[in-house]
This record gives sequence, C-alpha cells and structure tokens, in this order.
Amino acid sequence: MGVDLRQVVAAILTLTMFVMLGQMIKRDHFDSLRETLPGESQDVQFDSANTIANDGLVKLSKRSKGPWMEDIQELKPCWRRTDFDEIEKFKGYVTFSLTNGPEYHVSQIADAVVVARYLSATLVLPDIRGSKPGDERNFEDIYDVERFMKSLDGIVKVEKELPNEISIRDLAAVKVPNRVTEDHIVESVEPIFRSKGNIRLATYFPTVNMRKTAQKSSVDSVACLGMFGTLELQAEVHEVVDSMIERLRTLSRKSDGQFIAVDLRVEILENKNCHRSGSTGAKSCYNAEEIALFLRKVGFGTDTTIYLTQSRWDNSLSVLKDIFPKTYTKVSSSLIDDYEIQLCYFYYSEILKPMQETIMPEEKKGKFLESEDSEFEKVIDFYICSQSDVFVPAISGLFYANVAGKRIASGKPQILVPADIPGTSAAVTNYLSPYVAKKNHLAYSCFC
Repeated sequence: MGVDLRQVVAAILTLTMFVMLGQMIKRDHFDSLRETLPGESQDVQFDSANTIANDGLVKLSKRSKGPWMEDIQELKPCWRRTDFDEIEKFKGYVTFSLTNGPEYHVSQIADAVVVARYLSATLVLPDIRGSKPGDERNFEDIYDVERFMKSLDGIVKVEKELPNEISIRDLAAVKVPNRVTEDHIVESVEPIFRSKGNIRLATYFPTVNMRKTAQKSSVDSVACLGMFGTLELQAEVHEVVDSMIERLRTLSRKSDGQFIAVDLRVEILENKNCHRSGSTGAKSCYNAEEIALFLRKVGFGTDTTIYLTQSRWDNSLSVLKDIFPKTYTKVSSSLIDDYEIQLCYFYYSEILKPMQETIMPEEKKGKFLESEDSEFEKVIDFYICSQSDVFVPAISGLFYANVAGKRIASGKPQILVPADIPGTSAAVTNYLSPYVAKKNHLAYSCFC
C-alpha cells in the first residue's frame, strides 16, 4: 500500500503548527510572567519609600503592585462665567479651520475665541482639515457642536455658517502666534478687522510653549475657557474611545485594570533627530527599545498592558513586545507574529482567531481607520492618552504638552518622561513630567 506524499506533508505541517501554537501560548501566557531585562536575575523591585512626590502631587497606588500612581481630585476652573462682561453688539465675523490633529485643535480654538471676544466679533464654527489634500470634515464629524456653542454662550457669539452675502474670498487672512496676546491683537489684528470687517484666522506655532507665565493678562480667562471648556467628542467617537479604553482595562486584569499609553510613532522617530540636550542629557524622542527598558527599570512588570499611538504594527516595535507581551496598536495585536499567522491561519483559523486581541471594535474599523494618519486616529490617540493610568511621551512636542494639560485638569498627573536610566532600577517619581513636578503647565493657571 503506497503512502500519499500529500498526506505526509499535511501531517508534518499540522504537527508543526501544534508545536508552534504551544510555544506561542507558553511564551505569551507563562514566560511573560518570568521575563526579565537582559542581564537581570530577578524582577526590578520598586522602592515604595521613594514613591511619594515631595509636593504631594502624586502618590503610589495602595491597591496595585508596582509603580502605579493614584489620581488626584479633579481640579476646578479658576474662571467663572460672571467674570465675563456681556457683549451687546457683535460686529463682523472671524472664521478659521482646525488643522493637524487634536493637539493643535485645542490651541487653535483658544486663540480664535480670544480674538473673537476681544474684537466683539461672531465666531464661525470651524471645519476640520487633515494633513492630506482633500481631507476635510465638518466640525460635527468629530466634536459635539451643541456642547461647543453652549460653552461659549454669553462669551462669544457662534454661528454655524457665514451669512450667504459674505464670500470667503472677501475674508482678510490674518496669522496669529499660539497663545496670542492682547498687545498682538491690538497691533496686528484689530486694524485689519476694522478695515475689512471679516477675517480668516490661522494660528502658527513659533515654539511649543505650554508653560504658565507669571504675567497676568485680561485675556487669560477667555483663553482658559477656550482651551479646556469647549471641546468634547461627539457621541459616536466618544463611544469608540470608551470601548477601546474598556478593552484595554479588561486586558489589564493583573494590574487592576490599569494600563499605560505611550505616544510612540515610528514614522516620526525615523524623521526626527533624537538629539540630547546639552544641559540635562535628555533626548527629544525615544525608540521602542529605550521605552521598554525605561518602563522596566522604574518597576512596571512584564504583564503590564501598553497602548501605542503607532497606527499599524511595525517590526521595530517587536523589542517592546518581547518585554511587554501585552502591547497593542489600534489595528493589530502583538500576541501573534505575522509569520505565525500566515502559517497557521489556513488550518486552524478558529483556534487562532480568539487569540488575536482587538482593541478597536471590528465594526468601527472601516470608518475610523479608513486611511493611515486620519483625523479620527489622531483624536482617538489624544483622548486615550488623556485618560490612561500612565502617559509616557516618547516624542516631545505639542501632543505631549496638550495631553499633559488635559490630564492635569482632570486629576491625572501620572505623566512619565522617559530617560536612559543607569543601573537596573530607579524611583518612578524621579521621572515625573516637569509640567507636573514643577506645576509649570498653563493648566495650573486655569485650574485651582
């Protein structure tokens, strides 16, 4: 009786698949509990004696093992609606667009509200423009229109559209620096507005500066309201963000539902010179390996759940996955490597499928992940990083600065700035963001 070669090959492939599957399960669900950094003989021990910040801003969580920190009481706005005099007559219109992602949106809103308020002008609801040509959306596609208009009621008059009799071509283009001052409006904006009657505003960012200043201004309260009191996600986007956060908490059972969000985007790292500062030795950005070593050395265990702002899984992230197996992006899980999926999928898809953890609801991927670098993806990242139990900015810039502001306002000051740590361990509070440790973020001027 002859032997069918095809059956022999199929049997070998099947046996190989089962061996590989067993190794995957062992690696992801058992080995991860014992995994240590290269050169370590045991897990990093977290020194609880050093985990309370001197100023009492951040304290070690008593309910969790490791360097998890407690939330603080949500801060209250320092501004009151009674602080604003009512404007009886509005003259002319101020239009603008939201561009480059939510970290820019909050600053652009603040500047537009300040300018419109000072000029006694009517603010026109902005559209939203992405980085690619033709990527335009209505404000209501992402944000809650009614919430926005209600928040500015009595402060600035808001209209959804320009009147038909006013042509876009008749608007005078005016550029203002981020955190525009009253002096700048008087000198560079008001004369154009009085002459033309209507303007189109654009904010530029000469520097990333979200530090609070000692000098007080009459527009401070208006800027605070614009930045922290106007924008909320519309219902469907809010639901997607909430479901993703809930999924991450479900995957974080061993850390009481707590997870870390890391702003790490490979395409930016590839195009950015991660140079060191001459005075402090800190770098402007850190790669996946550096982030993994940093998190382990400050005491986070290998079963910690990590969310990355990177859109799709990239091979350069594998070193982070090797140390922290529960590392996720929006699209793909890190539990199973691509080559393993390709080899096993055609034979045992029903076995593999349950192991492929998905963060975003499957039915929402078509709309919210329609293209890489979409506005929806940026908004999801911004709000997940704002609500995570710990935020780690692997890249310096406005995303870090404005996520920090949102976290400070909501009582979540657990922001760790990465560093190359000598030795095997360090106290986590040594790496608290200066925005928090020194209370020098603009948010501390807006909230009491």
